[in-house]
Amino acid sequence: MGYRLGIDVGGTFTDLLLFNEQSGEMTLAKVPSTPQDQSIGVIHGIEKISQTASINPNEIKLILHGTTVATNAVLEGKGALVGLLTTRGFEQILHVARSQTPGPLAGWIIMIKPDPLAPLEYTRGISARMSAKGVEMVPLDEAEVRRTIKELHDGGIEALTVALINSFADPAHEQRIKVIAHEMYPDLPVTISTDILPEFREYERCLTTVMNSYVRPKMRVYLNGMKQKLVEARLDTTMNIVRSDGGVMSLDAAQESPVNTLLSGPSGGAVASAYIGELTGFRNILSFDMGGTSTDVAISVDAKPNLVRETRVGYYPVKAPSVDVRSVGAGGGSIAHVPLTGALRVGPQSAGAEPGPASYNAGGTEPTVTDANVVLGYLPPQLLGGEMKLDTGAAERSVQKIADAMNLMLHQAAEGIYNIVNENMFGALRLVSVQKGYDPRDFALVALGGAGPIHANALSILTGSWPAIIPPTPGVLSALGFLHSDIKNEFSRTVIRTVDKIDRAEIKSILEDLGTQARDWLEHERIPAKNQKVNYQIDLRYYRQGYEFPIDIDLRSLDSDKGFERILADFKRIHEQNYGFNIDHLVEVVNLRAVGIGIVPKLELSKARGGGADASRAMVEEHKIYYQGEFINAPIYDRYKLRPGNVIQGPAVIVQNDSTTLILPKHHGKVDAYQNILIHPDGPDGYESKAQGKLGKKLAKPATNGRQKMTQHSGASTGARTRKR
Repeated sequence: MGYRLGIDVGGTFTDLLLFNEQSGEMTLAKVPSTPQDQSIGVIHGIEKISQTASINPNEIKLILHGTTVATNAVLEGKGALVGLLTTRGFEQILHVARSQTPGPLAGWIIMIKPDPLAPLEYTRGISARMSAKGVEMVPLDEAEVRRTIKELHDGGIEALTVALINSFADPAHEQRIKVIAHEMYPDLPVTISTDILPEFREYERCLTTVMNSYVRPKMRVYLNGMKQKLVEARLDTTMNIVRSDGGVMSLDAAQESPVNTLLSGPSGGAVASAYIGELTGFRNILSFDMGGTSTDVAISVDAKPNLVRETRVGYYPVKAPSVDVRSVGAGGGSIAHVPLTGALRVGPQSAGAEPGPASYNAGGTEPTVTDANVVLGYLPPQLLGGEMKLDTGAAERSVQKIADAMNLMLHQAAEGIYNIVNENMFGALRLVSVQKGYDPRDFALVALGGAGPIHANALSILTGSWPAIIPPTPGVLSALGFLHSDIKNEFSRTVIRTVDKIDRAEIKSILEDLGTQARDWLEHERIPAKNQKVNYQIDLRYYRQGYEFPIDIDLRSLDSDKGFERILADFKRIHEQNYGFNIDHLVEVVNLRAVGIGIVPKLELSKARGGGADASRAMVEEHKIYYQGEFINAPIYDRYKLRPGNVIQGPAVIVQNDSTTLILPKHHGKVDAYQNILIHPDGPDGYESKAQGKLGKKLAKPATNGRQKMTQHSGASTGARTRKR
């Protein structure tokens, strides 16, 4: 009997989900994260979940691990000292960057531009140079290279980046420099740009490669430490690391290109949400993963998470494939405060895992979203199935600070915190939906994370996204996504020319060569031939436009005029989706790409036996919550006693080990065959949803329902400011 284990390390908790491949049974566990060394929490989690499932840890054959080590290194500025070797005359490339500044209109006035990840004093230019067409203009001077590398090494660099101009056209110079560096200093991590991003755009290619070097030593230390702890624990198992694009890779591959793990954890949530949506019959999904520190939102169309070629980590734009995830500082540990303006604010500061919310009784005293939920009764006074008791008195004392500062009653202040954090998440959801040309009312909403289900009903009211779907294991859903992920890597080449000048046979030949590279990589990762798959993409844009779109293609479509016309039609459809228009202009091919996929056995949730509409057997106690200015009855239900077909009439609170769900008045939840809870508004149309229909082709219509409800939910904070004055 074999088991697979998904592990998601968050800012507050480390989530684990164990899957029995034979019976389909799932076991979940949560342990506090250990920010000083994430691997400590991981090992504790493996021990705990093995005891819970009554198995020998060595029965776990595969561990899929989502990590934030690389992300934290960038956000905290704690990466390596990087030396940069580039072409002479381009030493300032990271300083010049792009002429884009953050909003609002005068954002450039207050913008504080961070220092490059490779300091200028550790940047050197060499004379070797290629043309944009791959012709050697100045040959490589190996003596010059050796002197330069020695100078940087003696200066104390911890990693070396090589990013030469036009190397995407011919990587020979970079490859030779890498060999020389390894000959001179075998222990020095060396990253060349054509290994990470063999595409045009010098700044993005250089920055992404430098970021890989910046996090590489820290990632290497972490992964080697992880290997050592597995050995010490006598665990004979394979561990893979989750990529930003929802795939996975081996520990060795992660050490070489950790830049592909910067959105490791959030990608798992997006993959799992798409899978849950498909199970429930809703292939168009908005998801929000609300943890202790932040909330990650994403969108899935036709059961596939939306992927982007460029993402942002802190200030820095990173050109690496990733799920389109937006993060906002809105988590259960987000701290509420009243600045000099007198307007209540929530986040982005967080109490994190240490000291945590005041109600955790672990030293925290600041009012957090979790404390507000405890005061309102949305969160019962115990978590993790009774393992963790919440201090209601401490929560009330912390929130009272906000009430005193704003001349409010305690529960009014708590409701204001709840409403404002919902607005923060609503804003993030608009970025992945409305801003991308999608109407959120065409989507269902999947809530995940330990805190997500408490806020799901309220967010569905704001967005107009129905139903709000609460999965069986929302608190560990990212870990479930890991168990549903395939091994993946990309291989690309820049080919810039307009479609009237391309040779389709040549394009097909290049793609086939990239496909061969992808299959060779899959062989190296020990993926059986029957489980190998290669997908192909062409990046297209209008001639002289600045941004391109990746278009999925079948190689056979390049064999005929009609097939190629379908590719162009797909490009125009996506262009109109994003920008609202098309133009009568030449289309240009930019990049060609092969995506190698190693298909792994998928986790399949099984259906449970139905139990009728009556959910009374799951009711465990009477309870009261505070909602819109009054206390109302809201019975507490045990999630594990609910059966498919059960209907829970709101208001209600549903408890389980990894999360708590809130159903608001005038709404109800129905348990489906896979034990998801689908929350709908009451009324004859309560089970209807546009999310099962077709998506609109153009920019989403104004979400009037969402805005009307937004005004209503903002009332607590707006009214509070009025009373303050």
